[in-house]
Amino acid sequence: GHRIVQGAEIFDKTTLVTDEVIDKIDELRELAPVHNHPHALALRACKKVIPANVPQVVVFDTAFHQTMPERAYMFGLPYEDYEKYHVRKYGFHGTSHRFVTSALAKAMGKDIKDLKIVSCHLGNGSSITAVKGGKSIDTSMGFTPLDGVVMGTRTGSVDPSAVTFVAQKHGFSPAEMSDYMNKKSGFLGLSGISSDNREISAAAKEGDKKSLLVCDMLTYEIKKYIGAYTAAMGGLDAVIFTGGIGENDAPTREISCSDMEFFGIKIDKEINNATKGKLQKISTSDSKVEVWVVPTNEELLIARDTLALISENH
Repeated sequence: GHRIVQGAEIFDKTTLVTDEVIDKIDELRELAPVHNHPHALALRACKKVIPANVPQVVVFDTAFHQTMPERAYMFGLPYEDYEKYHVRKYGFHGTSHRFVTSALAKAMGKDIKDLKIVSCHLGNGSSITAVKGGKSIDTSMGFTPLDGVVMGTRTGSVDPSAVTFVAQKHGFSPAEMSDYMNKKSGFLGLSGISSDNREISAAAKEGDKKSLLVCDMLTYEIKKYIGAYTAAMGGLDAVIFTGGIGENDAPTREISCSDMEFFGIKIDKEINNATKGKLQKISTSDSKVEVWVVPTNEELLIARDTLALISENH
């Protein structure tokens, strides 16, 4: 089983590897330049060394989000940019969001078809997804993994005119500006200290103003997405925190859910503070919306998908 970042509109589910599939993955390199071409090279290398009778499977990060409606994935650019260049929201971390929402439904003893969930995958790269009845209906990452909340070295959402303005001021080419926003911004660019949330949190505790700002921005943006996606789904049953920050950083979880009692969200501070990297409900017993820490396991989901697909085909 292989994890592939960009499947675009071509791949909406887990697929058996053929030469044609590898070629299609490589053709999508323009949409994910850092990932898709190396994926294709690795797949071709694997085909050379792994016997032909051993099936290989590809699981796409974007596939889970292919259920988003047009109104959620289209941008306000001229329609021909979508038709010609496939410019639209794709969303990422799909494998993680699919795993944790399914694990949560099991933990709650409910059918996922009956649940409205906001899934917060927070790490060096972060994305938040609205999952209604087990399907992604909207997500914070966009055409690339640069969109959404502020991240380790990525800007998150920025006014496009600010991008062209800053590029002009620095004399950057489009590629240089992309590098600036992907690798030199986010926690690192704002704090001047680090892209690592643990180091930012430590500096914030010592009163570093820029690090405090980073923590403030991140938790504010998470809170906004929880609100927006609740509106988009017409309700909310549960919020999930997962990923390196989501599973391990109690203050980020607490602040993101603070002052949300009117929304039916109440965190149990004691349980939250004691929870690190394990499956645990962290909301109070009288919280209308359940809040959970659900450790992600993308490798396990890829293994399960691989087994299911080869069982079907053999």
